[in-house]
Amino acid sequence: MKKRIQNKMKIVVKLHPNSSQEKIFHLEDNLYEVWIKSKPIDGKANEDLEKSLKKFFGKPVKIVSGFKSKIKIIEVSNVQDKEV
Repeated sequence: MKKRIQNKMKIVVKLHPNSSQEKIFHLEDNLYEVWIKSKPIDGKANEDLEKSLKKFFGKPVKIVSGFKSKIKIIEVSNVQDKEV
């Protein structure tokens, strides 16, 4: 089995800001749904989303699209992918 490192993976996230709880659901392949407590004011929800996903994946993450939308494209760095 060969291992190759895929530098970045893109995922789609549907964000639910101003939620009563914080949770992350993996729906399918690269689709996630995330609930966070912070409100979408002055980028606070985006910051908290990045922190939550960084903790969830254990890898650096950043928003690449959807800064003012509930649907976001997130880039997860340093992802390992196995090749057989």
